[in-house]
Amino acid sequence: MIALTVVLLAPFFVYPTFATRVLCFVLFASAFNLLIGYVGLLSFGHAAFFGGSAYITAHALKIWGLPPEISILAGVAFASAIGLIFGLLAIRRRGIYFAMITLALGQMVYFCFLQAPFAGGEDGIQAVPRGFLLGIFDLSNPMVLYYAVLAIVSLALAATWRVLNSPFGSILTAVRDNELRAVSLGYRADRYKLGAFVISAALAGLAGSLKVITVQIASLTDVTWQMSGEVVLMTLLGGMGTFFGPAVGATVITVIEHYSASLPVPAPVVTGVLFVVCVLVFRRGVVGELISVLRLRERTDKASAGVAPASAKS
Repeated sequence: MIALTVVLLAPFFVYPTFATRVLCFVLFASAFNLLIGYVGLLSFGHAAFFGGSAYITAHALKIWGLPPEISILAGVAFASAIGLIFGLLAIRRRGIYFAMITLALGQMVYFCFLQAPFAGGEDGIQAVPRGFLLGIFDLSNPMVLYYAVLAIVSLALAATWRVLNSPFGSILTAVRDNELRAVSLGYRADRYKLGAFVISAALAGLAGSLKVITVQIASLTDVTWQMSGEVVLMTLLGGMGTFFGPAVGATVITVIEHYSASLPVPAPVVTGVLFVVCVLVFRRGVVGELISVLRLRERTDKASAGVAPASAKS
């Protein structure tokens, strides 16, 4: 309830555009967590989906003059398509080999956008118009933009929750925990992993589309391998394999990068130190450690409750 109140009232206390940007990275981290936290696949190419969708959405809005909802769908469709291609090429590999293949494919997408005439090279696509969502909501108003993005992100997260708590999600967890056993039970693990990969790519693309509408620029920063590394940091910091962990990690990293810009210490140094502390102290992430403590306390309380009647009886 407290979290819901904070989210609803956030644009009244911080700059609405910044709060909207935080929501975009929350969705991006949640999309990545779907793959690494629930399937066990570490991808270093997710920036290709995030940034690729941002470029397509920006081009559709500025050059083609399409409405925001159609432009977003175009970006998500592009991210899903290249996600399918990436998955077909990489899904049969495991561990570091899977990570390196996705990294190489992501760099290929980076160089494609670097050389593509419509992408604007190192300048990117600037002054992207926001337009009217569904022909009604004026996204040039920062408050309207925030609540529109909040609604879209909420629906996307609700859909992710539904997927993870469906039979499909249960099979993904089984594949993550013991793939050989899942295969012996008759499940085609590669198909399920490919499905999760495409869903994760689509959600990452949606985050990129919303982000480019928020900041009104698509740049090469969105498709670099550093962006892929940043979403890994967000997920690990918040808690890999937990539903709300990536949201916490994305919020913390985005806030640090924003407010550390005025400090003499570069933002990457601050986030690097934070990552080291997280690895040494909070190995399950902030939310993961909190859940672990609560479960331990619950078990302790149950054990105490079980001992008390016995002692009273004696």
